[in-house]
Amino acid sequence: MPIEGGASPAREKPVKLGYVGCGFIAQHIHLPNFASLPECDFVALAEVRPKLGKAVADHYRIPRVYASHMELAADPEIEAVAVSADYALQGAIAADLLRAGKDVFMEKPMAVSVKQAETILAAEAEGGGRLMVGYMKRFDPANLLMRETVRGWRESGDKGRLLYLRAHGFCGNWTAGRDRTTILSSDEPMPPVPREGLLPDWVPESFAGKYIGYLQQYTHNINLAMFVLDVTDPAEMVVKAVELDEDGMTGVVVLELGGTRVTVESAQTKFHAWEEHTQVYFEGGWVHAWSPTLFANPGNPRIEIYEGGENASYRYPIPQPIAAWHFREEARHFLEAVRSRAPFGSPGSIAFNDAKLLEDIYRRHVAA
Repeated sequence: MPIEGGASPAREKPVKLGYVGCGFIAQHIHLPNFASLPECDFVALAEVRPKLGKAVADHYRIPRVYASHMELAADPEIEAVAVSADYALQGAIAADLLRAGKDVFMEKPMAVSVKQAETILAAEAEGGGRLMVGYMKRFDPANLLMRETVRGWRESGDKGRLLYLRAHGFCGNWTAGRDRTTILSSDEPMPPVPREGLLPDWVPESFAGKYIGYLQQYTHNINLAMFVLDVTDPAEMVVKAVELDEDGMTGVVVLELGGTRVTVESAQTKFHAWEEHTQVYFEGGWVHAWSPTLFANPGNPRIEIYEGGENASYRYPIPQPIAAWHFREEARHFLEAVRSRAPFGSPGSIAFNDAKLLEDIYRRHVAA
């Protein structure tokens, strides 16, 4: 995603970056991506498992290793920090870093409750740091082309009325397509993750795991729908119906986003690969984009553009750049925005809306 409005010319020197956590996602995606970019100067790593922290820091030639994110936050040389941790814990870590004035990139979901999301945004305002949430689908070339096409059709009116957006995520093997590069590990146990006071008060203990499972997966699809439809006003985001099975994952949710009906079709399946796609229907055509296998690098995403009428046709353009990997593109965007002070493409203020919608969805499910 190109840097949009409000930017000053990017400085030439790289961003002095710290990283919190070095588990599977950090080692397989974010650490190698940031380390490969010339805009990044890795200066510190924080990890609660000291042997693992040292091994990973040595591997990436990161000079300083801290035992906690608070020690890293106190390092005055660090400008920005990336975080990947437990879904509930990472929001608390991000809030501490924001209070320390650091720009922060964190994995989704931003928060596991509206209450936690409000705390994170308050920390952002208090410390002066800025938050970007890792919605990598906003940086996928097929999704960007889908958004551009939808925008063009709405502006021209050539394809008639915008009818419907379908977000389909039957998932499957989320690690399909990844290379088998060794992930460093140690025999050190992970400390228990405190979740008291972080989940919504209305979530029964028996629903907690299901709620976090649905939240962490389908926040992507809901956020992408908002992105494609250019919906940013919370007043235009409404949950209309929720029908989920006892597993808390399988079913259909109906939303209204900016006046457009949106369905989220969800399930966990035993599919050997990854089954996820988004389709936007107009009266006179549609745009259909398939999400690439998560770990396929480059992603090689697919898109179909159908235009009806007397000379009806299908087009299958190749999204550019061909060699893009959405995870690497979002890392590049974060660093460029830190250097230029441009707005982030997926800021905390946007992720807050996702937290509200997903809490409303699951509250309805629990009450059903």
